Amino acid sequence: MEQASTSDSKAEEQPADEGVEADRSMSRSDSGSGDDSLDGLQHHVATRCPLTPSLSPRKRTMSQSKTEPPLLRTNKRTIYTAGRPPWYNVTGTTFKEAFVIGLCGGSASGKTTVANKIIEALDVPWVVLLSMDSFYKVLNKEEQELAAKNEYNFDHPDAFDFELLVTVLRKLKKGKSIKVPVYDFTSHCRRKEWKTVYGANVVIFEGILAFANKELLKLLDMKVFVDTDSDIRLIRRLKRDISHRGRDISGIIKQYNKFVKPAFEQYIEPTVQVADIVVPRGGENFVALDLIVQHVHSQLEKREITVRSALASAHQGQPLPTTLSVMESTPQVRGMHTIIRNKETNRDEFIFYSKRLMRLLIEHALSFLPLKPVSVETPQGGVYDGKRLGGQQITGVSILRAGETMEQALRAVCKDIRLGKILIQTNHDTGEPELHYLRLPKDISEDYVILMDSTVSTGAAALMAVRVLLDHDVAEDKIFVLSLLMAEMGVHSVAYAFPKVRIITTAVDKEVNEQFHIIPGIGNFGDRYFGTDAPSDWCESDEGMDF
Repeated sequence: MEQASTSDSKAEEQPADEGVEADRSMSRSDSGSGDDSLDGLQHHVATRCPLTPSLSPRKRTMSQSKTEPPLLRTNKRTIYTAGRPPWYNVTGTTFKEAFVIGLCGGSASGKTTVANKIIEALDVPWVVLLSMDSFYKVLNKEEQELAAKNEYNFDHPDAFDFELLVTVLRKLKKGKSIKVPVYDFTSHCRRKEWKTVYGANVVIFEGILAFANKELLKLLDMKVFVDTDSDIRLIRRLKRDISHRGRDISGIIKQYNKFVKPAFEQYIEPTVQVADIVVPRGGENFVALDLIVQHVHSQLEKREITVRSALASAHQGQPLPTTLSVMESTPQVRGMHTIIRNKETNRDEFIFYSKRLMRLLIEHALSFLPLKPVSVETPQGGVYDGKRLGGQQITGVSILRAGETMEQALRAVCKDIRLGKILIQTNHDTGEPELHYLRLPKDISEDYVILMDSTVSTGAAALMAVRVLLDHDVAEDKIFVLSLLMAEMGVHSVAYAFPKVRIITTAVDKEVNEQFHIIPGIGNFGDRYFGTDAPSDWCESDEGMDF
């Protein structure tokens, strides 16, 4: 999806089926191989052939495609059907890194075609295609003049910014949010707007010098060399450079003979020795591509982890953490809880008193923000010594869909606040939370973030949402988790994983049942608030939508 905005500010929109956008990027290396061997793959090759043309429908394209997230629509709700499972453990620490496939080969050898066929056949969400082309160095005036005359060598290692490339790929592999430059091949410079990339389960990194740098090689879990006949590569390069890069035939031939061919023989062709797999004929070699896909699937299965069940058995009997703040249970607060917890309360009253509690909760949470002393002059000419938030912005992020109900109260209290959204659903087959969609304001890393969800039972959804914010470089001590009602289990889960996060609620219940619902609880907050009744085959937990 393209960038979108909330009603308050521009934000970065990151749908689940694309692993989030990356324009064109790349990598290279010289030593070190993936830790995982290719053993055990042969005995499944003949049983299925997902890469044959008749059996390979195009389910997703490059990371920069603009297709809608996969979803189902019912008469009462929209359910997203492909999400990113936990990439961290119960301590909140990133546990599994992205699986990185390096694709190397000569110019126009078909690396991007191979990458796209692997993405189609993998059929897993959150795959990022990173191309080395994004990491060309910015040319100075003299180099631009040489490039205009086809006298600049774009195939030499010195043409690439390997320092930036290694940094970007290392952060992406660790699950962090990154920015990828967008290179303009016509003007030979980087565009002003960089692409934001986040949330990769698999990274496919392709480029002519993908294996030519030792630091890059250490980041690659699988190394694939695409071997294509030189005449075919030249024909493809002619078509590409004429139609997409605005160059003339004579200039292309001159550049090919002077730079491209010698660079292939000196820097690219020798790196075939470090490849785990060599793919002759590129994208038409379905057997080799199927072998790659099966290996990636086997490695992803080994990296699967469970979070919710571990949370359910942890922290029992522990005292509540000091980072928890529960609003004083005044007669007013207790009276409102009595109304919204009552199963006989009609929807209008449920919404009215929920909103009252939300407003009180937001006001209470703002009292924990660091305020600086300030003196102001009153209309009567006197001086008043007061307090003011010192410089930092406040951003609200809601966990859809129930957390979105708290946005109105936040807007009423914080003028012109920026808003973001995170969609987390529980997969009933695995019982694990999955990240499906996020849209966060730009430059959120410096803000205080109020993370909102109506109820928190096990804390699995809140844990994932906090991890997303940390991956976007928000400081842990600047995150406030707000909820109308929390279970002790959820409080412990968040506090144990993220001891600096402030947890603020109007009430804490002691128990969670076998279905992970809070007891005595409040029921399904989203259904009661929006007036939807979950169908028998579809239900919503206390903390995020399930499917």
